[in-house]
Amino acid sequence: MPGIRFALIASLALLATACHAPEPPPTDEPPEPQATASTTPSGTELRDAMQAPIQKAEAVEAQVQAAADRTNAAEADAAGNTSAP
Repeated sequence: MPGIRFALIASLALLATACHAPEPPPTDEPPEPQATASTTPSGTELRDAMQAPIQKAEAVEAQVQAAADRTNAAEADAAGNTSAP
């Protein structure tokens, strides 16, 4: 029974010390800013970074379409040549 009493008293003491409010931060000095402003006045880095893959995909799309057109033309020629006697 003394072990249980000691555990109860110890847990109550820990609970009592944990229940006080934390100290507020000092208000005489504002916090230092952690982010910095953009070095370019227009701030277009994000837009350019997002547009670059899109523009690259559009350029590749034209190449893929041209290759598909060549393949379709070759298939049409091959189909036309095999049906001839």
